Amino acid sequence: MYQKNPKHPSYGYFSWQLAYDGSVMDELPAPDGEEYYAMALYFAANRWGSGKGIYDYKAYADRLLHDMVHREPITGMVRQRGGLRQHTVGKEVNDEHGMILFSPDERNNMTDASYHLPAFYELWARWGPVEDRAFWTRAAAVSRDYLVKTTHPRTGLAPNYGSFDGTAFGFRGPATAAFREDAWRVALNWAADWSWWAKDPRQRELSDRIQAFFESQGMNTYGDNWSVDGTVLRQRHSPGLVATNGAASLAAANKERAARFTEALWNLDVPSSRVFRYYDGLLYLMSLMHTAGRFQIIMPHTPRSTPK
Repeated sequence: MYQKNPKHPSYGYFSWQLAYDGSVMDELPAPDGEEYYAMALYFAANRWGSGKGIYDYKAYADRLLHDMVHREPITGMVRQRGGLRQHTVGKEVNDEHGMILFSPDERNNMTDASYHLPAFYELWARWGPVEDRAFWTRAAAVSRDYLVKTTHPRTGLAPNYGSFDGTAFGFRGPATAAFREDAWRVALNWAADWSWWAKDPRQRELSDRIQAFFESQGMNTYGDNWSVDGTVLRQRHSPGLVATNGAASLAAANKERAARFTEALWNLDVPSSRVFRYYDGLLYLMSLMHTAGRFQIIMPHTPRSTPK
């Protein structure tokens, strides 16, 4: 997935989509991927230490974060489904707004609420490249505000894609401004941030709001695609959404209702549908890890002193 060619527009990033045989389907990067790679690399460095070459986890994490904030645009041909297309790809953040982008190519005029990971930014402000720590401190605060702005004040639903001011962005028409698959992750993001840092009490209100909405739609039957103001667009009861709604309990103030959503997560079968197997499955895995307390901050490793 990693693009090593310095002349390629996606140099230093990861292809966002591969086929089951490992062949690349789309060489463009998706910044949520780079965010998780960077965090995983720092945690690996903290747990096991950094070695040489590909095992120098911290060096690769630093390089990835540096590119996300500073990488100069590169124009060239990119392999995608349907053939080769020319793209210009640059950094993955917007400096003016202090936000992660939906994409670092020509769609760099928008963001995606499910890419906003203030829990991670707090750590990068401590462990990342020194010259960018102030940026990540700012990004954490900006993202917490953004998650409040972009969610509907009654339903707690966020649009799949958003403008920098928090309003929905339907770059493929009004349908893409709705609460769809990307937006399932938004509650997981704010709940994880509350679980790790507990810096923004508004996140408790967000969890209560979205859980109250879905409870009102039927705990065992609610659909998975909605207009942000609460009109159902698809009736599939997706395990991925059930999972993230369960993880939202980490921030919920209404403990009785939160327990019902956590139980719904616990009672899920391992996702096996061919519709969204990888996506439902990974949200299920991550939500279980978060609610079980297994998705934790891994602090830098301190070697034990040798007894005399």
